[in-house]
Amino acid sequence: MSLINDLINLNLSDSTEKIIAEYIWIGGSGMDIRSKARTLPGPVTDPADLPKWNYDGSSTGQAPGDDSEVIFPQAIFKDPFRRGNNILVMCDCYTPAGDPITTNKRFNAAKIFSHPDVTAEEPWYGIEQEYTLLQKEVKWPLGWPVGGYPGPQGPYYCAIGADKAFGREVVDSHYKACLYAGINISGINGEVMPGQWEFQVGPAVGISSGDQLWVARYVLERITEIAGVVLSFDPKPIQAYSLHRLSSTTTIGFLRCNGDWNGAGAHTNYSTKSMRSDGGYEVIKKAIEKLGMRHKEHIAAYGEGNERRLTGKHETADINTFLWGVANRGASIRVGRETEKNGKGYFEDRRPASNMDPYVVTSMIAETTILWKP
Repeated sequence: MSLINDLINLNLSDSTEKIIAEYIWIGGSGMDIRSKARTLPGPVTDPADLPKWNYDGSSTGQAPGDDSEVIFPQAIFKDPFRRGNNILVMCDCYTPAGDPITTNKRFNAAKIFSHPDVTAEEPWYGIEQEYTLLQKEVKWPLGWPVGGYPGPQGPYYCAIGADKAFGREVVDSHYKACLYAGINISGINGEVMPGQWEFQVGPAVGISSGDQLWVARYVLERITEIAGVVLSFDPKPIQAYSLHRLSSTTTIGFLRCNGDWNGAGAHTNYSTKSMRSDGGYEVIKKAIEKLGMRHKEHIAAYGEGNERRLTGKHETADINTFLWGVANRGASIRVGRETEKNGKGYFEDRRPASNMDPYVVTSMIAETTILWKP
């Protein structure tokens, strides 16, 4: 193993100008991340200087077997795994004719973010990505007894200690790897449910927010692969109260399992230049009003299985209800007290699920609040 580690950590610049570029794209499910590597003759800093590439879309659920998808390089990050001049490349996917494939959500987002009215407002995003670490063999949260449950929620949020914080080595590795890569990761914390964590990406402007979050997800899943744990973005990984049937030759009954557990979201903080300027609080209130008018459309695009999470409990608003409030973590939209006090700032959309597509969510918020005319 020591030789393997030595080879993995070889510094290529000691012997060659060539670099390795890891091309990353989103697969057919909309949540599976795919990647493959290629050798380039030297360092590259501009995505426009990178070659396009293709892949077998029939093996990713994105194309028939007689066709191949083409990946276009869109953003470059430093590679925290290979280091040196090696890079990670976030890509989006097109047909050989040059049309975006149906799972390419970046294409439409880029159109929205390039609109002059949106560009002028410089939309900032800060995304709070929650996730759950699972034991590999049983797909049960890390730190939980196999087939059983830990003590009730309360001691685990932002906690320390071997009996309360599970997977910190993964979390801290990810934090540093993102900083190395050039991702504007702004923090991490343990979440309310044991085995669940959160990292925050931002502030990031426009389409960059989606690029950075997707690459942060990629880096995290690579680290969990090395650590031998499974990464889950399920918005409700443990159902709140499940019934298990007990049966024998003499009795039939049901056991109510211990399970009053938080879900996992991707709260999206948002502001525009007008909101950050004097008088911005009125702009914020008008934007929230528009979001309320399109609540159903946003919910439909905010992640699969979100109805299991948005129940009106565990710091969520009911999925069918739109409400906002100052410092209200049970609202659809939360405005911070500092924003209210200063008369300008940002707001937090608490509806997106942990498995949302950041290209969809960020561009939809911009479209509704800036471009849409009711």
